[in-house]
Amino acid sequence: MTTTHREPPVGTPSPEAAPPDTPRSPAGRSFTILRTGPQALVQDLGRPGNAHLGVPPSGALDQPSLRLANRLAGNPEDAAGLEVLLGGLSLRANASCTVAVTGPSTPVRVNGLLRDSPCHLAPGDELIIGAPRHGLRCYLAVSGGIAVPPELGSRSTDVLSGIGPSPLRAGDEIPLGTPTGIPAGADVLPPVQVADELTVPIHLGPRDEWFDDPAGRLRDGRWTVSERSNRVGVRLQGTALERTAHHRGRELPSEGLVTGAVQVPADGQPVVFLADHPTTGGYPVIGVVPPAALPPLAQARPGTLLRFRPQG
Repeated sequence: MTTTHREPPVGTPSPEAAPPDTPRSPAGRSFTILRTGPQALVQDLGRPGNAHLGVPPSGALDQPSLRLANRLAGNPEDAAGLEVLLGGLSLRANASCTVAVTGPSTPVRVNGLLRDSPCHLAPGDELIIGAPRHGLRCYLAVSGGIAVPPELGSRSTDVLSGIGPSPLRAGDEIPLGTPTGIPAGADVLPPVQVADELTVPIHLGPRDEWFDDPAGRLRDGRWTVSERSNRVGVRLQGTALERTAHHRGRELPSEGLVTGAVQVPADGQPVVFLADHPTTGGYPVIGVVPPAALPPLAQARPGTLLRFRPQG
């Protein structure tokens, strides 16, 4: 990643402190991070197909929102943008560009004034993304896309393995690619709706036989999203999924894991794995959440109520 990290704490604007050799994109297009909020990561659609190397797929947790932001900014849908956790991101444009912010309803200000998305930034304009009114993550796309060097075919940050660019910090200068498309205004831009209670479909297996009445326990159980959730997985608290008498006290050799796998540790509290999940694990997987149901889980704040709906 062609960014430069310095010591001022996050939240302290430091563009004036940038050394003269701060790297710039070949086309001279970039923006400077002034503040990051709790977490801001470079994400695209990920690097699937590397599980044999122990590398998770990574990528944006709410891919429909990133795809939409890229279309609005005139980018290919797989261009790299920013995934911003709970807002608080502030940046300064160093070149003319179009930006689009998608995801839950989130205030966007340019030079202190509320703006619709997408919008144009002139050199020197400052963009601030506020905290979303609901949900967790919004997505910022910039015309030309973020042009950090790819690793294993993706520019995504993987928080589990450390592959990809580092989480952004105040003072980072982020290179942009050359725009290749025209910003689109035809998309309807309704904010992502985040329900107070989620009903999540789940396909049983491959280790559902380890549990007493797996379909019934999943259907009748109630959980809340734990504050310990992150990009690796959504941890749940609530109904314990108990093993059969035959499987109590036993463990599996490590097996392959897929995104959406619902793993059940010994305490019976399930974990739904997201994009930065480990590629193997030794706890039994009671079922798998289909890909289309994962973006709402990625937007679920701690305390959100959740129930499963077994399929088939």
